[in-house]
Amino acid sequence: MPLQLFQATVEHFRDLTHDVREIAFRLADPKEITFKAGQFVSFDVLSPRLNKPVTRPYSVASPPGQRDRVTLLLNLVPGGPGSTYLFGLKEGDETRFKGPAGSFYLKEDGTRDLLFVATGTGIAPFRSMVYYLLGQGYHRRITLYWGLRSQRDLYYQDELGDLAARHANFQFVTTLSRPEPGWTGETGRVTRLVQERVSSVADLSVYLCGNSGMLEEVTAIVREKGLCPIHKEKWYDDEGGQEEY
Repeated sequence: MPLQLFQATVEHFRDLTHDVREIAFRLADPKEITFKAGQFVSFDVLSPRLNKPVTRPYSVASPPGQRDRVTLLLNLVPGGPGSTYLFGLKEGDETRFKGPAGSFYLKEDGTRDLLFVATGTGIAPFRSMVYYLLGQGYHRRITLYWGLRSQRDLYYQDELGDLAARHANFQFVTTLSRPEPGWTGETGRVTRLVQERVSSVADLSVYLCGNSGMLEEVTAIVREKGLCPIHKEKWYDDEGGQEEY
């Protein structure tokens, strides 16, 4: 799909945690976008540190069926040019971005179970994929493993829980690497879930989005279990460093 320039208006935003915001943009020109679940759009913003424009990509967190708007998910990174700009936008503000782009998108024909593994805001493309798949009546098993730090970093839990309750073929597990007292869910890094819970990779496709360490470790774990398609998206913070979980 060709790269386009879109003009849009901030429709609304939600602060999901102390440093994670969800922003919905209503498209103005053109009024619709066509993308594949998992792709991203990019903003050109000024970097005060470099004194020049830089490009910051953000995976679309909304499903492709919502063609008149896009929802993005981002961390606030102190001094980060992209998040500083986007966190500064208010409802009704106008902006523009380019897209869609990226080769990290669903490539399935309905014959394999799917395993999604995310760290941090790497959940964004998987939110788009899950809504798309369930809306299309995907009948194979869809499993999402998501690694976060602690309780204050939790979000989308009720939303994902509702999807799991309504769709028997979808399940998700959130694990915290640095839980505080009172947490009764899974603990440790998300790689442990893949090691312990994935018994076979036959008829499985794996999608990974997060820091490079997770991508490398999960790829090695999966390869030890056998051969299957593995699709990866490395996730950087706004200053070009890796998010760590």
